[in-house]
Amino acid sequence: MMMVRKSLWVIGLIAVSITACRDKEAEKKIAALEARLAEVENSKRAAPTPVAPAANPADQVKPEGPLPAIQFASQEHDFGTIKEGDKVTHVYKFKNTGDAPLIIEKAQPTCGCTVPDWSKEPIPPGGEGYVKAEFDSNGKPNMQHKSITVTSNAWPKQTILTFKAMVTPRTNTPVQ
Repeated sequence: MMMVRKSLWVIGLIAVSITACRDKEAEKKIAALEARLAEVENSKRAAPTPVAPAANPADQVKPEGPLPAIQFASQEHDFGTIKEGDKVTHVYKFKNTGDAPLIIEKAQPTCGCTVPDWSKEPIPPGGEGYVKAEFDSNGKPNMQHKSITVTSNAWPKQTILTFKAMVTPRTNTPVQ
């Protein structure tokens, strides 16, 4: 019995020694990493890196001279309740109320379920044009809010058109 106790005591002592050595090594590595981190942080404070300001449309300067101006009859549309799988279309009409021809450069939807089309020819001052949105509700159940960003040569350069629809989900029919 005495021999068993001595053996267990020796095994325990060896286990504590090994664990203690590992902890000391881990502590040394952590201390070295903390020292390196402090060194890096101090060097960043000494020489800050210049950061270029982000491009913000509000910071852009309005161009001089005659400009086109885009005025939509409405920038929002509600399709109401539709069935999943329906394709619905709305035409947003606008007028060029500015002093120069208006050119729609692009119309970018928020997702692939919306396909835009727009007046491709320059719209003279006083002239009218359109941006058409076709929404495919396939795979889009429940309330949907989508937008189209229209970019033109008017000021401001971008106008956001929105629409919404409550899409009634398809009912699953049992397979026979």
